Amino acid sequence: MTGKSLLAIALLALASAASAEAPAGLSPGPVRITSTLPTGSGPDTVARVIAEKMQAKWGRAVVVDAKPGGAGVVAINVVKSAPPTGNDLVVTDVGNLSINPLIFKKLAYDPEKDLTPVALLYKTAFFITVSADGPFKTLKDLLAATAGKGKPITYGSNAVGGPIHLASARLEGALGVEMTHVPYKETSQLYAAVSTGEVDWAFGSIATAGPLVRSSKLRFLAIADSARSPAMPDVPTLAEAGAPKGIDALTWVALMAPRATPAATVGEINKAVNDALVQPDVKERFATFGFIASPGPAQQVTDLMQGDRARYAEVLKRVKVSVD
Repeated sequence: MTGKSLLAIALLALASAASAEAPAGLSPGPVRITSTLPTGSGPDTVARVIAEKMQAKWGRAVVVDAKPGGAGVVAINVVKSAPPTGNDLVVTDVGNLSINPLIFKKLAYDPEKDLTPVALLYKTAFFITVSADGPFKTLKDLLAATAGKGKPITYGSNAVGGPIHLASARLEGALGVEMTHVPYKETSQLYAAVSTGEVDWAFGSIATAGPLVRSSKLRFLAIADSARSPAMPDVPTLAEAGAPKGIDALTWVALMAPRATPAATVGEINKAVNDALVQPDVKERFATFGFIASPGPAQQVTDLMQGDRARYAEVLKRVKVSVD
């Protein structure tokens, strides 16, 4: 038998093994994961890490295409009208799935009617973020300033009605104080403003504000979660730092498919994602962003969608936000 024949047999065997791993219901061809977030962002990077693992498992191309814009509408519209074979997926976040339906008078998609949950990729908590050179060295310093009679305390966000804005407003309500909201157009502008003292504080994650913390331009005062972050174990929780218990500010990212995608296909993709999430190199990569991998059934996405929609609806009764 010639060398070429042996190579052909080996390639055929590899192809057969790979195809045996492919999930039921997927049509031939690549799997396309469209991202609502820009290339290089934490969620987009996570999508590419998971895509590599899925590609290796299935033996077929899994490509990620970032289509940010329109508060997620651009990417979601691509996928909601795609054939429900499992070959088209979209990376979304809490803003796309829980907040947008509350604040947009006319939204081009309905998360529950147009999409079906596939897998939760990760959760991450926000930190109270202030200037490293500013007057607030602890959360108690900041809380004391909110009770003063001088200039109102300001907080920033990267979008009116976005997760950072509404989480900040929720904290403001829980503390029973009044602060002034200052919105910015971009995340980079927001944290630059915090670092210079243009605004007093903002919620930030390790992925977004962490680089400026590491360069000693920002300081994390507390994490808005029930437990400390493994990536920042020296930063106390809000309750530990002097705030009331039970206040949290979490964001999350999920993988969705067109609504009519068969349950068996969703289950197979969910399994592939969960297999990737528990791999040590993936968990290590997530840790650099402060992301907590969240393997589990697709139902946990539904639970988060509904729970956060109710939570933010309550905030919006006080913070009037509406987008045409």
